[in-house]
Amino acid sequence: MTQISVVIPVYKSEDCLHELYRRLKASIERITEDFEIIMVEDCGGDRSWDIILELSIMDNRVKGIQLIRNFGQHNALLCGIRAAQGEVIVTLDDDLQHLPEDIPKLLNKLTEGYDVVYGTALQQQHGLWRKLASRLIRLALRTAMGANTARNVSAFRAFRTHVREAFRNFQGPFVSIDVLLTWGTTRFTAVPVRHDPRRAGISNYTFRKLVIHALNMMTGFSVLPLQLASLIGFVFTLFGLGVLAYVMGRFLIQGSSVPGFPFLASMVAIFSGAQLFTLGIMGEYLARLHFCTMGRPYSVIRNTTEPFSQRGENRP
Repeated sequence: MTQISVVIPVYKSEDCLHELYRRLKASIERITEDFEIIMVEDCGGDRSWDIILELSIMDNRVKGIQLIRNFGQHNALLCGIRAAQGEVIVTLDDDLQHLPEDIPKLLNKLTEGYDVVYGTALQQQHGLWRKLASRLIRLALRTAMGANTARNVSAFRAFRTHVREAFRNFQGPFVSIDVLLTWGTTRFTAVPVRHDPRRAGISNYTFRKLVIHALNMMTGFSVLPLQLASLIGFVFTLFGLGVLAYVMGRFLIQGSSVPGFPFLASMVAIFSGAQLFTLGIMGEYLARLHFCTMGRPYSVIRNTTEPFSQRGENRP
């Protein structure tokens, strides 16, 4: 039977971890006894790490990694994925909105020849602003992944471990697991799953954080913004030529120029705005290039529940 690694990014989830472990264990043991649960504590400041330590003492299949500071969900996931030893990796959030009992659905679909299977929610339990931000995330993912794949993206996913070989040497500070998976395969699919309300607390993803994540994906894994800047420059060049033709035509036909300072001021404002917009986009790319050349790590580990260095790569 295939060994399964379950990777969970943990952030301020002390109220959920015991139930999450109990349900995960019961669900996976119906499939195989050969599994591990890797919980990556992303420096949330609560008792989550203490609970992970308790669970690892009680069950040696529970592995814990504590990051030295908060790096973000996808960075924590990448850290856990690189430490995983199973032939199949399953990722899910720590808030129990995705049901551990649905893991067999993903694994069964994986046996049909796919490399990545997403558990797509039938109906998401989010508010209006979160839904709007999620749509922006999907729009950003389409620029890097393609429309068909991005449509089904979810934090609940199962994939074959060999896919991570495609991003073994990735060291950028801006991480998107879903985009990285496209570097290793094109065989994606999805299965419908239930999406429950949070068991405790509130979502740590604010509208602002989701928008920033979407912008990081678009500028970190796609050239679409640069193409958009080029298109804007081309359109406004044509617009400027049209204005020039209009002014020259009026002068030649009527013998007078276009009157009024407001007309000139509006033209200057439009072109200046377009130039600043395109310069801003290029500045975003230069900033990301700067961060990459700095060698900034995607994560740094403070503690582990066992010597992971003997099990596989898990450090940047």
